[in-house]
Amino acid sequence: MGHGWRQSLLGYAGLLLVAWLIANHFGYPWLGLFCATFIYLIWHLTNLYRLERWLRKGRQLNTPESLGVWGDVFQYFYRLRRRDRERKHRMARLLREFRDSTGAMPDGVVVLNQLGEIRWFNRAAARLLDLRVPQDVGQRIVNLIRHPDFIHYVKRGEYEEAVEIPSELGSDLRLTLQIVPYAESQRLLLVRDVTRLHQLQKVRREFVANVSHELRTPLTVIAGYLDTFNTETGLPADWYGPLREMQRQSRRMSAIVKDLLELSRLENETREAEYKKLDIGSMLSRIRGEALALGEGPGDIHMDISSEIQLLGAENELYSAFANLVFNAMKYTPPDGRIVISWRAEEKGAYFSVQDTGIGIPAEHLPRLTERFYRVDPSRSRDSGGTGLGLAIVKHVLQHHAAGLEIVSVPGKGSTFTCHFPLQRLARS
Repeated sequence: MGHGWRQSLLGYAGLLLVAWLIANHFGYPWLGLFCATFIYLIWHLTNLYRLERWLRKGRQLNTPESLGVWGDVFQYFYRLRRRDRERKHRMARLLREFRDSTGAMPDGVVVLNQLGEIRWFNRAAARLLDLRVPQDVGQRIVNLIRHPDFIHYVKRGEYEEAVEIPSELGSDLRLTLQIVPYAESQRLLLVRDVTRLHQLQKVRREFVANVSHELRTPLTVIAGYLDTFNTETGLPADWYGPLREMQRQSRRMSAIVKDLLELSRLENETREAEYKKLDIGSMLSRIRGEALALGEGPGDIHMDISSEIQLLGAENELYSAFANLVFNAMKYTPPDGRIVISWRAEEKGAYFSVQDTGIGIPAEHLPRLTERFYRVDPSRSRDSGGTGLGLAIVKHVLQHHAAGLEIVSVPGKGSTFTCHFPLQRLARS
């Protein structure tokens, strides 16, 4: 039992004793006990009123003082209130530091609630998104950023990657926006100005396209002369080996230039691919025939077309992407291996996949396979005549069709490349 309780009980007992002695002297002992208890009750009610008034008025009143258990209660509430006040001051200081730090960031930060309504934003976000205080606080972000790509990004709910859109403030300004969920239902919208990076990429694409275009003519001339030399019969015998190697390298350079031009065209093409109905079965049959004509890899390719769903898209682009995947499987699968081309439809969309039992790919290389000129084994790729651009072309073709590429591979056992097409790219045959 605490000191306050002991003091209160002893005080009550002393009050009862004194009242009983006085009342007993006049012949009314029970009346004395009643009066003592009544006085003690009034003291408790007075202290309870003082506590309620102090808690209600807050900092307007000083902390009440009392004896016994009520003194302990007042001190306990005082310490609680002081800790709460210190915690509020600490939180306010942290909030000011957070706002000052985010306010100084070059990237925009917008705090959103679970409904996508703006709760706060920093100066960079106000500048990049043309937000204003207090008009835009409480507004839904999709009502202020109306670009279709961003609205689709928000509705889809997959925030692992950022979305790039042109700014409404100027045609040359490019922004990337990414939503980062935190806490239970809060989200951060991060906004970054990537105009300079976008311009550098544009310059790089134009440079590659121009150089590739300029190389076509001299390569054609060189290839023509090499073909002529190879048909000559009066040349020294030791010339034919180097000429054949030059001819092989000329064809490889022509293939690289062709792929670079195709990749540049795909990168510069910002609009979505057309919605032309394609006969997927016929397309895959043609690709299978061309793959078998390569003269490398297994002697047969198994086809598994389990759905009559047809694809809506650009035929030339999809033919190039699917052929790249099948030809790669032929190059890296031994003659006694197996290749399966499949097309199937499910509730979430349709899937085109190429499965092989080839050499496989180590896991550390999978994230970079779609980069241009990236090779797992450079020497083997050059010997096979690969350009290192096939999977980069596949990635951009799929992006034009709102599709994705998934790669699963086990070294020594084989690989599976799967293209996932959304429902809007499908049609009944």
